[in-house]
Amino acid sequence: MASRYDAIVVGAGHNGLVCSALLARAGKNVLVLEANEQVGGAAVTREFADGYSVSACAHLLYQLQPEVRKELKLSPRLASEDMTTIALSQDGKHLRITADEVVGASDEDAEQYRRFRKRMTRFADLLRKYLNRRPPRLGTKDFKDLVTLGQLGLDLRMLGKDEMQEFLRLIGMNIHDELTERFRNPLLKGAISLDAVLGTHLGPRSPNTIMTYLYRLAGNHGRAGAPHGGMGSVSEELAQAARSAGATIRTKMPVKRILIENGRATGVETEAGERFDSYTVISNADPKRTMMELVGARHAETGFTRRIHHLRSRGNAAKLHLALDGLPRIEGLAKKDFAERLVIAPDEHYVERAFNPAKYGQSSPEPVVELTFPSFRDESLAPTGKHVMSAIVQYAPYALQGGWSDGAREAFTLAVIGTIAKYAPDIEQRISASELLTPADIEREFHITGGHWHHGELTLDQFLFVRPVSGAAQYRMPVDGVYLCGAGTHPGGGVSGAAGRNAARTILSREKAA
Repeated sequence: MASRYDAIVVGAGHNGLVCSALLARAGKNVLVLEANEQVGGAAVTREFADGYSVSACAHLLYQLQPEVRKELKLSPRLASEDMTTIALSQDGKHLRITADEVVGASDEDAEQYRRFRKRMTRFADLLRKYLNRRPPRLGTKDFKDLVTLGQLGLDLRMLGKDEMQEFLRLIGMNIHDELTERFRNPLLKGAISLDAVLGTHLGPRSPNTIMTYLYRLAGNHGRAGAPHGGMGSVSEELAQAARSAGATIRTKMPVKRILIENGRATGVETEAGERFDSYTVISNADPKRTMMELVGARHAETGFTRRIHHLRSRGNAAKLHLALDGLPRIEGLAKKDFAERLVIAPDEHYVERAFNPAKYGQSSPEPVVELTFPSFRDESLAPTGKHVMSAIVQYAPYALQGGWSDGAREAFTLAVIGTIAKYAPDIEQRISASELLTPADIEREFHITGGHWHHGELTLDQFLFVRPVSGAAQYRMPVDGVYLCGAGTHPGGGVSGAAGRNAARTILSREKAA
């Protein structure tokens, strides 16, 4: 096997796989080194109890970019399915929400929802256009950056004067105020609030939560799907695309450090002591791990490393997996409804109250929950007649007061199950095994600093021109030959592939310019 490559990608998360596939398709000799046994990073399917498998972290697909699908010729089965969101009510009068309508609310709320979605999807489409481009630098004299900035200004004007003003008014606002102004139905406000804050350290009253809602819609207008075989099937297809293009992928190969000589990258060294040489090293790891551990702070100027050090990247979402001997009973749900996305967020005030303890390093005693039963759609994930429940739970702060001891983990697990039991009273009797992944567990298993799914909070000061930090918004680090391609770069997290694609295009365009 060759020891010198045109490019080395550290980490086979989905963005790393997209980046390596596109570089290999351009004729580059690419090596991908993955620390874990399987590719995919946080987008993997694995067994958590005997016979029960689950998408370990990310469990729904709603942001995979059309450009990535097209360029890598991914199969149509990865298309989003537009699952219905069912906002659960304890009295069984649930609210059903799709991309086009809401069923169970008043006619007034239903009409307001159509208007709200029309405006938000239009704004999200504008945002999506720039998610799939290298972000321009502010204060730049680079012609391409100036063109992008000019195009952004033109696109804003194309919204029309009133809509442009509305976009600029809303982008930094909190979702709570907008929902209170528009809707009356508490379940509707609760469900949209949850969508705006899922995976963040934000509550509905926090600034920027309209932006995070738009970011979610910028995938496929928020339409979600559950791929057959779990999210791991998406990563496996991306890996196959990379291999077919000529990339070499090696698993169980943790990288110890990125080698720097005379101010530029020269390769990587693995934990086992193997060295692989390349003048281009692309890290799919988060920015903090890349710069502070793999590269080393001594190789960058102090101001830059200080900004990286202060990057806000502490996770606040946990994952709970339950092995069940059968589907639980939920009043008001037909059996077919277990194929949909269920949420526990009774109103926007409930979501904010759930967030309040996290501000002080405490977990939520009454959390908000996104529930799926993936085995209902895919019988291969559980033994015959049995089921898997996969839940994203907020809020579970990475830096929990007292730490995530066995007692703290058990208490939070019981709080989550107790919350679910208010809607599914027989859930406890059906559990044969469980697994809780706190942000600390996510950090350990998937090598993400702080256990934050986005590798860094999605807020205006860590978005677009300044993601992850100023001076590093265009994938290239201030060390020659070192690049980032993961969720910590523009545009952010979610299984979209946009960061990996943008990074590959940036690297290839720089080589052409040289």
